[in-house]
Amino acid sequence: MSKQTNIIPDDFLWGGAVTSFQTEGAWNKGGKGPSTVDARPIPEGHSDWKVAVDFYNRYIEDIDLFKEMGFNAYRTSISWSRIFPDGEGEVNEEGLAFYDKVFDYMIACGIRPVITLCHFDLPLQLAEKYNGFASRKVVDLFEKYARVVFERYKDKVKYWLTFNEQNLVLLNPEYWGVTRDEDSEALRYQVAHNAFVAHAKATKALHEIIPGGQMAGMITYFTTYPLTPKPEDAIANYKAKELLNDFYFDVFANGEYPTYVSSDLKSKGIMPTFEDGDEQLLKENTVDYLSISYYQSHTVQATAEKGITAGVTKNPYLEASEWGWTIDPIGFRIALKDMYSRYKLPIFITENGIGVKEELDNNNTVEDDYRIDYLRDHIEQMKIAMEEGVDIFGYLTWGATDILSSSGQMTKRYGFIFVNRDETDLRDLNRYKKKSFDWFKQVIKTNAEEL
Repeated sequence: MSKQTNIIPDDFLWGGAVTSFQTEGAWNKGGKGPSTVDARPIPEGHSDWKVAVDFYNRYIEDIDLFKEMGFNAYRTSISWSRIFPDGEGEVNEEGLAFYDKVFDYMIACGIRPVITLCHFDLPLQLAEKYNGFASRKVVDLFEKYARVVFERYKDKVKYWLTFNEQNLVLLNPEYWGVTRDEDSEALRYQVAHNAFVAHAKATKALHEIIPGGQMAGMITYFTTYPLTPKPEDAIANYKAKELLNDFYFDVFANGEYPTYVSSDLKSKGIMPTFEDGDEQLLKENTVDYLSISYYQSHTVQATAEKGITAGVTKNPYLEASEWGWTIDPIGFRIALKDMYSRYKLPIFITENGIGVKEELDNNNTVEDDYRIDYLRDHIEQMKIAMEEGVDIFGYLTWGATDILSSSGQMTKRYGFIFVNRDETDLRDLNRYKKKSFDWFKQVIKTNAEEL
């Protein structure tokens, strides 16, 4: 493919993605308050979050490595409890100043910050005092927090995401700080609604405060296929896709609940409580772009069981990672094509990658050809989707350095850069380039002409 015909534009965004809690450490430094992540029980053989990979102290070293790779974008999250230690009191200037330093250094290195407001880590007090996003009080506190960081970083950050993987709210309401009350379908949909309202309030605030600011709705996209050609499996797959993916994008992009959700909830008598103005708020504050993480696909079969994931099974035709996640690059393309055909909104891929157990070899590197193959196959399918008319403006891999997994595993490594620690031994935390480091550097340099 010649430069003249390369489908990827010159201003395409390339880089990596992480969270604050999986990278920063310094869990009680700089005025930071405890978060819901800090209070999680630590399973045996897993890590706590006190040090993570020490990005708080090593951000210059890491950003220098990202610059060497050629990144022009890097996604992380702001720790809400660094800005509001108890979630609702006084602003912590030291926390704001830390992100000023990080964003300023990224920008000086030619790297755009792409920022998530909340990535599964609320201030702990908001979970304990209000039960997280089960309470409208927390919706209002989220808006207050969002307005503070938009004002502070309005000249530094253009691309924002409200919540990470918002479609997990029905499956994992604990990620939204919901830790008590008897679990019920009605409660889960109320939390989902409150998260939509919080998202819309933040979107409204962004557009008021940052001219040209861009807000996404973000989900982890589950491509699904009928297990067989039986019509019963086809309709089961359709319904699974609606609740796993489409519901969220429909609200983000169209500003209203789709009828396949509202009719079902009304028939069950569990339609969420809409406060005055909610309907208008959702309608008037739709997103600027759509964002996904993509890792795997599933098959769906008809079943008498109830629930969003009822009938969802592992695809028998695909290989899987060490963690059982099916590897499906074509499913990635299917997701992108479906999203664009439904919503006609630009797409930013903000997570894609493979976690593998790795250790340094005798040359202080990792020969991670499997990661190169995985990313190459997905980027190739992304390029085909773009050739087929899909508007995509960025691709970020999950991880850049290795980080703790969301459950506290260091063995599940995603990065181009090996971080020398394990679950219980911090070792020296030194950074080492893997083989994929130079490969991705060449991908970025050639704008994916050379894969």
